[in-house]
Amino acid sequence: MNTLNHTAIVKRMTWPDEPATQAFAQALASLPGTSDALIALHGDLGAGKTTFVRHLLAAMGVNGRIKSPTYAVVEPYTVQNGFHSGLNIWHFDFYRVNDPREWEEAGFRAIFASPGLKLAEWPDKAGEYLPKADLLVAIEVLENETRQVTLTAQTAVGKALLA
Repeated sequence: MNTLNHTAIVKRMTWPDEPATQAFAQALASLPGTSDALIALHGDLGAGKTTFVRHLLAAMGVNGRIKSPTYAVVEPYTVQNGFHSGLNIWHFDFYRVNDPREWEEAGFRAIFASPGLKLAEWPDKAGEYLPKADLLVAIEVLENETRQVTLTAQTAVGKALLA
């Protein structure tokens, strides 16, 4: 993952409803760089991080139930058919991690070094052990349940995804 030599690229958008979340997830799934990116998701409980992940994984070809990894910390998936056939995807939820060293002790370094899409909810809980995300997705719930979304590219992969 190459880092950018200049300031991060930032884009803002609004998701007025779940179909807008789904549409963005589908658009992101169609981009070639997504299949080997690290996407970090920020937002309060109930902001829509897992909903976005479910739509993204479905758009990438994951079949069946897409579970929240809140208790398991990670849920692995392999796309069986379609354009992304054979793609490995890992959905992490670090919400229950109390000490960033748990990330290292769990052996996640090998997963993050391997090819495939990695999605990390509550990435701050993994601290300095988590590699720099290609794309940060910060979701904020507004008063009318609309989501204000800030996308920040931190690497060349992230920049390509926002281009």
